[in-house]
Amino acid sequence: MTITLSLKEARRIALAAQGFGARRPEQPTVAHVRKSLDRLGLFQIDSVNVLARAHYLPAFSRLGGYDRTLLERDAWGPTRQRRLFEYWAHEASLLPLDLHPLLRWRMARAERGEIGYQALKRFAGEHRLEAQAVLDRIIAEGPLAAADFENGSSKSGWWEWSHTKHALEFLFWSGRITTATRRGSFARVYDLPERVLPKAVLDLPTPDAASAQRALIERSARALGVATSSDLRDYYRLKPDEADHAIAAEAEAGVLIPARVDGWSQKVWMHRDARLPRRMTGAALLAPFDPLIWERSRTERLFGFRYRIEIYVPQDKRTHGYYVLPFLMDDALVARVDLKADRQARVLLAHRITLEPGAPAETLERFAIELDRMAAWLGLEGVRIGMTVASS
Repeated sequence: MTITLSLKEARRIALAAQGFGARRPEQPTVAHVRKSLDRLGLFQIDSVNVLARAHYLPAFSRLGGYDRTLLERDAWGPTRQRRLFEYWAHEASLLPLDLHPLLRWRMARAERGEIGYQALKRFAGEHRLEAQAVLDRIIAEGPLAAADFENGSSKSGWWEWSHTKHALEFLFWSGRITTATRRGSFARVYDLPERVLPKAVLDLPTPDAASAQRALIERSARALGVATSSDLRDYYRLKPDEADHAIAAEAEAGVLIPARVDGWSQKVWMHRDARLPRRMTGAALLAPFDPLIWERSRTERLFGFRYRIEIYVPQDKRTHGYYVLPFLMDDALVARVDLKADRQARVLLAHRITLEPGAPAETLERFAIELDRMAAWLGLEGVRIGMTVASS
C-alpha cells in the first residue's frame, strides 16, 4: 500500500524528523546536543569561519544558544570522554561513535584504492611506501598535523595539497589514522585510532558491507522522514550499487513505506517511525551545510526554495551574498540573510536580508529575534542590518 502525502504533510514530516517544531530548552545541556546529533546522524564540518564553523550551527538552529564546548569535548576531548569521531560521511563530518563499524567497509575500499580522487588512490599502490613512512612517524612521535611534516609551515591550501597531505588523507580515508584534535586555525591533528577512540568502539564487530549499507540507509530515512531514493543515497554519500539493494531490503522489512508526494515525480519512501505533526511552529537560521537543506534539489522540492552557496562565486556575480543562511519560519523558508560575525567590532553583520515572495507580514519581526539570539550565542553585542530587499 502506498501512502499519499500533500506537499505540506511531507514538509512537516521532514521538519519533525530533523528535530524542528519542538520547544527549545531554556539551558541546553550535553544531553540535548547529543540527542540532536543522534537524530541527525552527523554534523558536517566546513572550515569557513565567517560566522561560525558549520558543525556548530545545526545544534544552534534546533536548540538555541548552547555551550559549544559541550560539542568540542565530545568531538576532541580525552578518549574516555569521546562520543564522536571524524570521517567522510556526507562530506567531512562529525559522527556518533556507533557509526564507526558501519563505515569500515568504506575505509577498506579506500585502503584498496577503490575510492577517492586519483592522487589519493596512488597511495594504495605506487606510493604505498610513502604512506607507510608517514604512518610510521605518527606511530613513533604521536599526534601530528600536516604542517609538522613540512618544517612547521604548511604549503598546502584547499586546492594545492602537498604530497604529505595527500598521504595523510589516504591514511585517514583508510581508517589507519583519525583526528586526535584540532588546533590553530582548525588544522586537523592526526593519530592512531587506538590512541584516540574508546577501545569498546574499536572492538565492536565489523558488519559486512551490505548490512552496514542497510543500517546507513535506515539512519538516513530516520533523519529525513520522507525521501526519494536519491535523497537516501545522498545522506551518507552512497552510490546506487551501495544503496539500492539496501533500500529494497529495508522496504521488504517494512522499515521503509512506499509513498507519493503531490507534485513529485519520483518514488518516495517514508520511515515507518516518521511523525506527522498537525502543525509546525518555530523559527531558525539554517547553515548552508544543515542536513535539512544541504541537498539543493530536495530543498526545492520540499520548500520551493532555490538555494546555492555563493562562497566560490566572484563577488560581482553573487545574487544573495557570501555566507547566506535561509530563514525557516514555521514550515516554510521565507527569507535568507548574508551574515558575518564581525568579532573586532563585536557585532553580527546582516549585510543583506532577502524576503521570499509571499513572506508573511511578521517575517522581519521574527527574523530579528533569531538574529539577536545568534549574536548573543556568538558573544557579540548586537546586530547591524544593511539592506532588506524582496525577492522578485
